[in-house]
Amino acid sequence: MDHESVKLLAGAIAVLPLFGVGLSLGRYFSSIVEAIGRNPSVEPTLRKTNLLYFALIEAIAIFALGISLLILKG
Repeated sequence: MDHESVKLLAGAIAVLPLFGVGLSLGRYFSSIVEAIGRNPSVEPTLRKTNLLYFALIEAIAIFALGISLLILKG
């Protein structure tokens, strides 16, 4: 295989964690909604930590995209 095709393949493999990010965000928000539905008094507590955990999960996607772009441009 030539150099360009290896770069494209490596860039595609570097984006594979995005599937896990999508699944984990869906599972996270469904459990948040379920927890608030079962016990509405925990909503202020969950609201405080909700953005932090969302940002941590989303950071994985940003890192994966950044690595993929570095591979493709390098």
